[in-house]
Amino acid sequence: MQRLISAFVGAFIILLAIWYAGAPLLFLLGVLVIFGMGELVDILFRIGFRPSLVLAEAGGLILLVGAYFNPAGYPGPAIIVILFINLITGVLFYPVYHIRDLAVTIFMPLYIGLLYYIYLISTLETGWVCLIFLFAATWACDTFAFLIGRNFGKIKFVPALSPKKTFEGTVAGIIGSVAVGCVFAAVYPFLMVYTIVLLSLLLGVAAFLGDLMASSLKRQAGVKDSGRMIPGHGGILDRFDSLLFTAPLVYYFAVFLIR
Repeated sequence: MQRLISAFVGAFIILLAIWYAGAPLLFLLGVLVIFGMGELVDILFRIGFRPSLVLAEAGGLILLVGAYFNPAGYPGPAIIVILFINLITGVLFYPVYHIRDLAVTIFMPLYIGLLYYIYLISTLETGWVCLIFLFAATWACDTFAFLIGRNFGKIKFVPALSPKKTFEGTVAGIIGSVAVGCVFAAVYPFLMVYTIVLLSLLLGVAAFLGDLMASSLKRQAGVKDSGRMIPGHGGILDRFDSLLFTAPLVYYFAVFLIR
């Protein structure tokens, strides 16, 4: 029940932000990025790294500003600013600020900051449709994979990273994503069937890889959940790990192939 309530409340907040788009959506994403990096720094500390949370969160805000003022050129200039800030800090605080800690501090906003592609999708002409497709297909993939894998999964897919992941669940997740794509192609004629099916297939794979990436970090840290911010779901990384990979995919696919 707790999991369902959290899902409904979260879905309502996200849909509301998507409806208003612009600054409200970007603000919500900024909050998620800041809290997500708090979870990530805790995971990295458990692994043995000592990243700077202040610099990482500053990088997250720099990416937010870059997405708002220069969406077409995102994330180029923002990445350069983040690199220079961290490199200068590494020089000024040598040898306290170790090169490996500098590297993971740069990694943190670039990884969690992939959520800003959700905002970039909203700036496109077909942004509303693409955003709804993004969330529907990603969550359908996760849900189908969970239900089928839990009840019918037999063949372990990547036991070293995620012991509960099964081949049957992964295939079911991709089928769920494609099913959502077919519905969208039927409702919106401008979405060519072969284009949306291809995107749905790629999205299913991207969602799987995004989940594995987060699983690999948590497994190295020896934790089950990245945090406790979302009751019944864990942390930001637990709930949005797939979107970190699927959002950039949908954005660039829409930019180059959907008109």
